[in-house]
Amino acid sequence: MGTERTLADRKGRDLCELQRETITSNKSRKKNRLRSKKLVSPVQILFETCKDVFSSGGVGIVPPPQQIQKLQSVLDGIKPEDVGLTPDMPYFQTNAGQRIPRITYLHIYECEKFSIGIFCLPPSGVIPLHNHPGMTVFSKLLFGTVHIKSYDWVIDLPADSSTVVKPSESERLIPETRLAKVKVDADFTAPCNPSILYPADGGNLHCFTAVTACAVLDVLGPPYSDPDGRHCTYYLNHPFSTFSVDEISIAEEEKKDYEWLQERVLPDDVEVVGKMYSGPIIVET
Repeated sequence: MGTERTLADRKGRDLCELQRETITSNKSRKKNRLRSKKLVSPVQILFETCKDVFSSGGVGIVPPPQQIQKLQSVLDGIKPEDVGLTPDMPYFQTNAGQRIPRITYLHIYECEKFSIGIFCLPPSGVIPLHNHPGMTVFSKLLFGTVHIKSYDWVIDLPADSSTVVKPSESERLIPETRLAKVKVDADFTAPCNPSILYPADGGNLHCFTAVTACAVLDVLGPPYSDPDGRHCTYYLNHPFSTFSVDEISIAEEEKKDYEWLQERVLPDDVEVVGKMYSGPIIVET
């Protein structure tokens, strides 16, 4: 009996000790999980979200609406400090010796499905009018004020109408010019909602002009790729009245909403330089 009692007591003590250790271990694991969640940076969350949203994407493929909203919500919560930026950094200053404001691009991540980067613009800095062929583009203004003008190609005129002006023989070196409709022409000041451009809608061609120093976080899906034919093409814009096309009839009060866009090379008065991104790193999983 004494031996059995002693054995029972020992088993009871051992069981209690095991339970205490288990409870302590579970609490420790829970704390570690909570600590790990707290340590996940907003940039890492953005990366994971992009992986999910663009997992089945491709040229001309727009993510489902719920996925669009998911990524838009993540971008909406990102602040300048989350990517290691402050308005007083050299990226956002201009020097007296600079002929033109220098734009800095901070590359964060790129794969065949999407890319993430930040454009840093000093006051009066300009990202010229350009396209995003087959891409869905999210842009988040992190701070500052920027003027955005965007266009979509006109494709909904009658079938016998031509939206392309072809150069005459004497102008054969001039690129063809296409008709586009102005979608946005306004100033935006942070904080504001992220903008979304679709392959054929929402202002797929746009230009940015910095009213004040500003930073724009960009997500492109898929990214530009010269080997795959997704080139970044730049354009000049001309008022609708510049060219006359007999087949196109637009009401006088609506002509201000249409412009002709003509291909061009990257203008000489634009300087874009790449710099190392110094914010929280992305861990590929």
